[in-house]
Amino acid sequence: MAIQWFPGHMTSARKKAAETMERIDMVIEVLDARLPEASCNPMIRELREHRQRPCLKILNKADLADPAATRAWLDFYNAQKNVKAVALSCKKPGDAAKVPGLCAALAPHRGTRLKPLRMMIMGIPNVGKSTLMNALLKRRAAKVGDEPAITKSQQSFDLNESMTLIDTPGLMWPKIEHDSDGLMLAASHAIGRNAVIDEEVATFLADLLLARYPALLTARYSFAVDGMDGPDVIAAIARRRGYLLKGGAPDLEKTALMLLQDYRSGTLGRISLETPHSREAMLEAGKEIQTEM
Repeated sequence: MAIQWFPGHMTSARKKAAETMERIDMVIEVLDARLPEASCNPMIRELREHRQRPCLKILNKADLADPAATRAWLDFYNAQKNVKAVALSCKKPGDAAKVPGLCAALAPHRGTRLKPLRMMIMGIPNVGKSTLMNALLKRRAAKVGDEPAITKSQQSFDLNESMTLIDTPGLMWPKIEHDSDGLMLAASHAIGRNAVIDEEVATFLADLLLARYPALLTARYSFAVDGMDGPDVIAAIARRRGYLLKGGAPDLEKTALMLLQDYRSGTLGRISLETPHSREAMLEAGKEIQTEM
C-alpha cells in the first residue's frame, strides 16, 4: 500500500521554513528513535545543507525504542558531517535540559547577548517537537496532542538572553518514495488516519514484529506465533481478547487499532522498526527492482 500525506498547509510551511533558514544558526531536527531515517524529511536535509547549517538530530522517544538499534543509529548519524545525534525522551525534563548545551557546542561562534544562538526546531508531525519546546521553556507554549500536524505556524521564543528558539509545523514531503517508510510512519502515528487503512498498517507491523520481536508478541498476547503471518497474528489477538463480530468472526478493525496502540504506547516493549542495516538492505532491494525494470 502506497501512503501519501501532504496537507495543504505544509506547502506554505516549507516556504516559510526556507525563508527562516537564512536567519538561523542551526537546526534541531526531531526524529522518532524507532524509525529515524523513515522519519527524516529529505526536504529538511536539503534546506539546511543548502544554507550549511549544523544539525542536532534528536532521536526522541528513545525510551520506546530498542536500545541496540538506537546505538547503531547514533553511530550512523554522528559519522556525518556537521551533525550531532543524541537519543532522548523529550518528556523527561532532565533529557530536554541537555539540548541547549549540545546546540552551543555546534555553533560556538554564537550564544551571547549581542549574538544570540538562533535555533529552529524541525521535523515531521507527531515526533515531539512541541513537547521539546515546552520542556525547554518550562511552560506550555506550544500545543501538544496525540494527533499529527497540530502546529500550523511558526512560533518564536527567547529561551534565555543568549538563545532563541523557533518552533515550526510538522513538515512532510510531497511523495514518500518507499512504501515501507509510509507504513512505518503510519504505524507510529506520524500520518493522519484519513490517509491510511488501519488493518493494512497493523498487518505490516505484525509481520515486522514476527520477524524481529516474536517473543514480545507472545509475552503480550499469550499465544505461540510459530508459523504465523501478519493476518494470522491479528486474527489470533482478536480471538484471544474476545474482539468478535456477530457470528463469531474476528473484529479485525478493532484489533488492528489495539495492536497499533500497544506499539505506539510502548506496551508491547521497546521496539525499533528499522536499523541502519535494515535500511541499507531495503535501499539495495529497491535498486535491484529498478534495475530489473
